[in-house]
Order: sequence, then structure tokens, then C-alpha cells
Amino acid sequence: MLDTLIFLLERLFLLAHIKLSSLLPPHAKDSARCEREDPPGGAQRFQRGDLLEVPRTLFTHFGIYLGENRVAHLIPDILPALTADSRQIQEMVTNTRLLLGVLSKRASVRVDSVEDFAYGARILLNAMDGAVRRAPLPAEEVARRAERLLGGVAYSLLWNNCEHFVTFCRYGSAQSLQTDQFCAWLKSLIRDRRNVAVTALLGLLSMACLGVSSSTALPTLLIPFTLWMAS
Repeated sequence: MLDTLIFLLERLFLLAHIKLSSLLPPHAKDSARCEREDPPGGAQRFQRGDLLEVPRTLFTHFGIYLGENRVAHLIPDILPALTADSRQIQEMVTNTRLLLGVLSKRASVRVDSVEDFAYGARILLNAMDGAVRRAPLPAEEVARRAERLLGGVAYSLLWNNCEHFVTFCRYGSAQSLQTDQFCAWLKSLIRDRRNVAVTALLGLLSMACLGVSSSTALPTLLIPFTLWMAS
């Protein structure tokens, strides 16, 4: 039951449009736009140990700059579970590989070029420093932490994602502001008792359309009851 609940929460998290920038106060957002966007000169302006951030459509991707145009980042990838061919694995991760990695909870901390890491998007530099309360570790320690973690890792959208990786490296403690925001939203959703009535109504409609069976009646009873008890 717990595994099923976590599975559903992770799928909700994947569909949620969560941006780190929404966690920053207005002045911090302006600062990130004005001073921390991908600077002129590209990777030449990044320093070893910098935290790089790439806003994507559904989420924000993070990495640690290692120097010499290299970025260490944690990314879901199914291919290492299917082959030991390092040449294939080192090729840029496609969307299919990434999605299958998320579903199978497999990932790796790998090194790619700045260009492959950015995937055509704008790069923000150390923008999390304004949102995380901890002070950054020395730059060389940050880079060495990232290098020590290279290789295959277990993956979870909620509990072990690319943001957990970079915050552990740069601040010494793994956390995900995107996960925290999602959990806060989920908590407010559960506390709103109107959702219990909506969920029960949807369950009754599914029973009316699909017929009464264990696959329709059980969720109709169990989900509203769980939401009511948790509210």
C-alpha cells in the first residue's frame, strides 16, 4: 500500500509544473535574472564547484561544474541497466531513456559537456544560494564531492533527484526545494475537505459508468476515507 502511494505521489510530482524560481522572493528572482544567467563567454566564466541550474518545462535540472567545460549531474537513465557498453551509455540521454529511468528508478551521476547539460536552455549560476539557508562549502570540496559520487545510483523523483545531489555537494545536506514545495501543495490539497466530496463524486460516477466491481468500489470508498482521516 505504501509503495503504491509513493508511486502515485511521484507521478503527480512529474506532472506538476514546479519551478525553483517560484520559491525565491521577487528581489532574488530579479538578481538571478540580471546577474546569474548564462554569462558571456559560456563555460569560461564558470568556476569549479559552481552550481548550474537549467529551467525545463516541468522541472528544473541541476549540476555541479567541474571545470574544463564539464558538468556532473544526476540524471535518470535506463540504459546502464540494459548494457555495459560505455560508449552507448555516454551518449547524450534521450527523452525515452530518461522516462524509462524515472519509471524504473534507475539513474547515474555522469559528466557531460556544458552544452549537453543545458540542452539548449538558459543556465543560471548559483541561483540556489539565495534560497538555501546553508552557506556553500569551499568550491574544491563541492567539486570533489560530486566526483566521488559518479556512477549508478537509485533514483526517486521525491527523495533522491538531481536537486538532492547538488545540494549535498554544495551545502553538505541533501534537500529538494521542488519536493518541499510539492509536499506543501499536497498537504494543502489533503487538508481541504471539499476534495473528499469531489473524490467521492468521481468514484460514484466511475461506478455508474463502469459498473460496480472491486476495482471501482474499493477506490470509491478507500480514497475519500483516507483523505477525510488525513484532513
